[in-house]
Amino acid sequence: MLYIRQILVLLVGLYTVRVVLNTLGVEDYGIYNVVGGIVSFFSFLSGSMASATQRFFSFSLAKENAEEELKKIFSVNILIYGAIALLALLLLESAGLWFVYHRLNVPADRFYAALWVFHASCFAFFITILSAPLNAIIIAHEDMRVYAYVSIFEVFLKLAIVYVLLVLPYDKLKVYGCLTLFSTLAVGVIYYIHCFRSYPACRIRKFYYNRKMAGSILGFTGWTLFGQVSTVARQEAVTILLNQMFNPVTVAARSIALNICNQVSIFSNSFNTSLYPPIIKSYSRGDKNEMFRFVFKGSKITFLLFWIFALPMFMEMEVLLNLWLKNPPPEAVLFTRLGLIEVLIMSISLPIATAARAPGRMKMYELILGAIQFLIFFLDWLALYLGYPAYSIYIVAASVNVLMFLVRLYLVQILTGLDFSAFIRQVMLPILLVVLLSAGSSYFIADLFPGGLGGAFLSGIVCVGSAFLFMWLIGWNKEERLQFKTFIVSKIPKRRS
Repeated sequence: MLYIRQILVLLVGLYTVRVVLNTLGVEDYGIYNVVGGIVSFFSFLSGSMASATQRFFSFSLAKENAEEELKKIFSVNILIYGAIALLALLLLESAGLWFVYHRLNVPADRFYAALWVFHASCFAFFITILSAPLNAIIIAHEDMRVYAYVSIFEVFLKLAIVYVLLVLPYDKLKVYGCLTLFSTLAVGVIYYIHCFRSYPACRIRKFYYNRKMAGSILGFTGWTLFGQVSTVARQEAVTILLNQMFNPVTVAARSIALNICNQVSIFSNSFNTSLYPPIIKSYSRGDKNEMFRFVFKGSKITFLLFWIFALPMFMEMEVLLNLWLKNPPPEAVLFTRLGLIEVLIMSISLPIATAARAPGRMKMYELILGAIQFLIFFLDWLALYLGYPAYSIYIVAASVNVLMFLVRLYLVQILTGLDFSAFIRQVMLPILLVVLLSAGSSYFIADLFPGGLGGAFLSGIVCVGSAFLFMWLIGWNKEERLQFKTFIVSKIPKRRS
C-alpha cells in the first residue's frame, strides 16, 4: 500500500503542479510559493515535535506496560501541541504578517490576493500541528496501511481541488489558498476519527500531565527544534532570499525544482518512515546489532530507491519539463537537476538521523548539524551578494550536504556505537559504484537515441534498467538478493492441485 501510495502521490503531484502553474500563471505561482514559504518557515515547530513524539511513542511500545505508558505520553503531547499551535498562529499573524506587508516582493495589484493565501496557509499550518501526534501514533504502531489509505485520499482530494480551481470564476490565487486549507482540515478530521476508534491511548477522558515527562519530551524537543529551524532555513529562507534578489519567475523555477525533488523523494522518505519504529524499538530493547542492520540496509535501499527514479529524470529533464509544463521557467531544468543531486546526498542520511534520535541525547548532534545547516543560508547569501548566478545556491547546498553526511555519521558513532568505517565499506562503496557505472553506461547508450519524446522514452528505459542491473550486481549483497527473490516468489499465486 505504501508503494501504491507513492506512485499515486508522484503522478498526481506532478499533474497538479502543471495545472496549477498554467491556471495561476508563473507570477502568481511564484507568489503562492514565496508566501507559503513564510508559513513553512515556522514548520520547525511541528517538525521538531513530530520527531520527538514518534521517538517517545515507539520507545514506549517496546516496553511491557506499553498501553498505559502510551496513554500518558499521548495526553502530555496533546497539551504541548495545543500550546505550540497557538504560539505558531500568534507568531505567524504578527511577525509573519509584518514581513508580508513590509518586506515581501509582490506586485501591488496582487498584494491582497497574497494576503488571502497567507491567512489560509496560517490556519492550514495550525491544523497540521494539531494533527501531527495522530500521524505519529499511527506510524509508531506501524499501521502503514492506514497511513497509505489516508495519503491516497489526500491525493484524490488534490485532484478535486484542481478541477474546482479550473471551473470557479473567482480569483484563482485566493481560491487555491482556501481549497488547500479545506484539504488540510479534511485530512486532519480523518486522522482524528481513525485514532479515536483504533487506539485506546487516544480516547482521553481526563488529561494527564506529568512535569517530569513533559520536561523529558521538551528537553528532547528543544535541541530537535534547533535542528528543524536550520532545516527550514536551508530551504524556505533561501526561497525568500531569491525573492529579494531576483524576480518571481526565478522563484517559480526554484519552486518547480523543489516540488519535483520532493515528489520523487517520496519513495525514499516513505521507506524511511517505515524504518523509524523498528530502529527505535530495537534500541529500546537493547538490541543494537539489529538496529545497526536496519540502519545499514535502510541507508542503502533508501538511496537506491531514489536513484532508480532520479537517473532517468536527470538525463531527460528538459524533455520531461517541456512535456509536463509546456512552457517551464528558463532556469527550471538546471535548478531541478542540481536539486536532485542535493536530495540524493541527503537521502543516505535518513536512517542515520533516525538512529541518532534513539538514545534521546540530542544536544551535541543538533547543535553541530544545525550550525552547519545555517552555514548553507549564509554562504548562499554571500554567493548571491557577490553576484554569482541563482543556481549557485545548489552548488553550495550539495557541497555542505557532503560535509553534513560525514559529520552526522561520526556523531551517530559516538551516540550509538555504529561503526563508521563499516558503513563506508558496506554502504557507501557499493552506492558509489552503482552510481558511476549506471550513470556512465546510461549516458553513452542514451546518446545513440534520437531526440524528442521517443528518444527520451528509450533513454528512460535504459536508465532504469541500468540502475536496477548494477543495483542487483553490486548494490546488494548475496543475502539481500536472496531476500528479494524470496519476497517475489512469495507474491506469485500458487496453482491449486
